[in-house]
Amino acid sequence: MKYYQVKILFAFIISMLVIQSCSDDTELLSIDNASANGETTLEGPRNGGGQNQQSLNSETVEKWMDLFLEVDRYATGMRPNSTARAIAYINLAAYETAVPGMRRLNSNQTLLNGLEIDQDQLPRRVNYQIALNKAYSIVIDHFILTLPDSERAKIVALESQEEERLGRNERDDRLEESKAWGTYVAQQIIAYSQTDDEAEKQILEPQPLSYEPPVGDGYWTYSAEPERALFPYWESVRTFVASASETTTVPPVSYSENPSSNYYQQMLEVYNENNDALAEDGEQLWIAEFWSDDVENLVYSPPARQISIANQLIDKYRLDLDEALHLLVKVGFALNDAAVSTWKYKYEHMVMRPSVFVQEFIDPNYQTNLYRLIPWPNPTFPGYPSGHSCFASAAGGVFISFFGDNTNFTDRSHEGRTEFRGAPRNFKSFSDMAYENAFSRIPLGVHIEMDCTEGLRLGYEIADAINKYDLSN
Repeated sequence: MKYYQVKILFAFIISMLVIQSCSDDTELLSIDNASANGETTLEGPRNGGGQNQQSLNSETVEKWMDLFLEVDRYATGMRPNSTARAIAYINLAAYETAVPGMRRLNSNQTLLNGLEIDQDQLPRRVNYQIALNKAYSIVIDHFILTLPDSERAKIVALESQEEERLGRNERDDRLEESKAWGTYVAQQIIAYSQTDDEAEKQILEPQPLSYEPPVGDGYWTYSAEPERALFPYWESVRTFVASASETTTVPPVSYSENPSSNYYQQMLEVYNENNDALAEDGEQLWIAEFWSDDVENLVYSPPARQISIANQLIDKYRLDLDEALHLLVKVGFALNDAAVSTWKYKYEHMVMRPSVFVQEFIDPNYQTNLYRLIPWPNPTFPGYPSGHSCFASAAGGVFISFFGDNTNFTDRSHEGRTEFRGAPRNFKSFSDMAYENAFSRIPLGVHIEMDCTEGLRLGYEIADAINKYDLSN
């Protein structure tokens, strides 16, 4: 090839690269505050993960969710309802912080009455990872109410570590502007949460002395002050998508002391499965303890367990930042709304816990498999429907919507724990995982079959509503 031909070819290649570069820049700068180097572009594949060169990874999100799970263990008096609410607002704040950089997803402002975020506050150039780091630190510190100082210090430490990592090569002015945006959004989400007067009141008094349960055959009641009703008025708390007035309930099986009745047989099933699991010390006890998540200072709460699963799925499916935040905000809404509807129906139906019935009519020496881990034998609220079951299917339904039901997922939430059986378990479908979670409550000894069946049904009903909640452009 002649020299001039080489020059012409070289010039042609350069011109094509310039054209392509300009095309890329046009795409990257299609929103006013995007950065030309791709750092602020949140574009990624929809509902299935995969890595896009122009997209941000979800490392910051995963680190903050890991910390949330760590400190949630020590947030006394919050579980499960206040925790479910906290999860929703924390992930709403994260989503709203980054949504200006998401080309295919919209803010919740037009869908959530009273949520106000002034886009004029948005700087022209934002490092969304830095903004997210700041927002997470503020909202987790705010919504996790009852932490010892040693745990709260971990929030400050992670914020500092992430700011140093993310801001290492960042201009000072952009660093400060990004932090200011994260601060602003976090404060707006907190202000929005505080307009829910009922929730703000109830989170400060989760076991109100004003509530005394009604009396009736088969009704739940408490036997000591620590067992007083937990969150008996929670049905009045704000929902995001699935209003408690719009969900449905299936009436429980009628109470009966007749040994041939359906009710009695379900109580007998719990007695036998609880005792058999303990005696065999095999898979059924493993399942019971693997999903328990009942014990403060030992494991995180039942709603937070679904965040542990979501965080593992973000890693497994390599979700980009926009999809990770999209998944988490929907799971958060599902968990919050599940708590509201479940607690509404718990205090409407007032179904007693198995240990009370079993000790009176079957075996006075009966103890649940939860009892060795907790100072009283029962959760402090009625049994029907099961909260664990509803949280499992509400989140599970969202997972199915994002990833499809078929999976090869190993839940490592409690890997390495020695206080109970927390060895990882593998699942081929999200529906199987939700089902196992729901019905683990029987060999644990704290729920009868109808509690689990109804909780599972109600959770999927809520998930259906969440999945129809469209944030896409």
